[in-house]
Amino acid sequence: MKNYAIVLAAGKGTRMKTDLPKCAFPILKKPMIEYIYENIEQSVIDETTVVVGYQKEVLMDVLGDRVNYVEQAVQKGTGHAIMACKEALGKKRGTTIIMLGDMPLVDYKVINKVMNYHSDKDNDLTVLTTRYQQPKGYGRIIRNEYGNIEAIVEHNDCTFEQKKINEVNTGIYVVSNSVLFKEVEKIELNQRKQEYYLTDIVKVMKDQDYRVDTFELWDSEKVMGVNDLYSVSIAERYLRNEINKMHMLNGVSIVTPETVTIGHNVTIENNVTIYPNTYITGNTVIKSGSKIGPNTEIHHSLIHHNVRVLHSLVFDSEIHSDAVVGPFAHLREHAVIGERNRIGNFVEIKKSTIGDDTKASHLAYIGDTTTGCGVNFGCGSITVNYDGVKKHQTKIGDDVFIGCNTNLIAPVEVGDRVFIAAGSTVTKNVPAGALAIARNRQINKADYAKNLITPKTE
Repeated sequence: MKNYAIVLAAGKGTRMKTDLPKCAFPILKKPMIEYIYENIEQSVIDETTVVVGYQKEVLMDVLGDRVNYVEQAVQKGTGHAIMACKEALGKKRGTTIIMLGDMPLVDYKVINKVMNYHSDKDNDLTVLTTRYQQPKGYGRIIRNEYGNIEAIVEHNDCTFEQKKINEVNTGIYVVSNSVLFKEVEKIELNQRKQEYYLTDIVKVMKDQDYRVDTFELWDSEKVMGVNDLYSVSIAERYLRNEINKMHMLNGVSIVTPETVTIGHNVTIENNVTIYPNTYITGNTVIKSGSKIGPNTEIHHSLIHHNVRVLHSLVFDSEIHSDAVVGPFAHLREHAVIGERNRIGNFVEIKKSTIGDDTKASHLAYIGDTTTGCGVNFGCGSITVNYDGVKKHQTKIGDDVFIGCNTNLIAPVEVGDRVFIAAGSTVTKNVPAGALAIARNRQINKADYAKNLITPKTE
């Protein structure tokens, strides 16, 4: 029999006060529901169904065809969301874990533990619980004199004595499919909230002598719900600490780790140094010997061996071995930097491939360009790629010297071993081995300036 997951993600999340549906809000630049799915994918779960509603197209765009979808057009509570899944899952034999789409810290180890516990104990329903010193807002676990669970009571419905209980419902349940969709329909409408509470399934099943049990998770941080922007910051801090610890134990030196943020999908080899105030996210890969930061942001990029990046932005780009980038450089939109390159101060490279042993040391813009090896971009060099309507390509050969303040007006091609004089505006192709000078001759008019400039008086 298969294992299934239902992820409840139909709500708007009004406390977030953002335009995005809550479950799509980014945690370390990744939608929080993506964390949930990735951990489900690593677990014993075979098939995942996501219940969507508010702005469903946003969540469907994030998850694509990796999951099945059920729409809860009108949100009438968690119990109602499970009822909406009956047609999709009601006839499938197996076991289902029910999870919330706003709990990005639940990892695959937790999923496997509670699934295995449910199976080993031959339970019909297993409730994942935890304990908080200040459990305000959480449903309390009510136990009988034998210590067995009797019910879950929402915080607002608790008596004074029940509010003293610190064992709470996490919102995660494991239940056998053979009973789930039969018993969930017996949940009654909560008159105060006009919703069907999934928590009531505990009492429904206990009253019919089903085997109902709990699995207590000691690491309560993993099951925190993200309900507002403050809790986003708490979740990010938890992930940041866990991720940084993992990398440091694997041989990555992180200087002042409390200032360094590394995303969940980042891969860093050992013998890498990360300096303070650095932000690395997406599917970034950093290979051994590289030094990153300080004050650097890297996203979805590949950094090869022995690269130095400092005070710079690198987005969707690749930097080959032994290159130096920065300070204050900006690489974006699939910039590819060759080996032993020097990309220096205030240089922006966009959608361009730069050959090995090339230098753009300061104040240059290189866009939509293919550059050979051994090229020197003088200070103020610009590939003028945009004519106001379309972007155009520039092609530069090997061993080219581009003088300071040169404009290459695309589309244009520059051959190998070309020398372009400083101050030139190049509008035509330059053949290999040529010297290109594209500027007017200097004209000096004697005594002309004295009629324009008034001498300063003491």
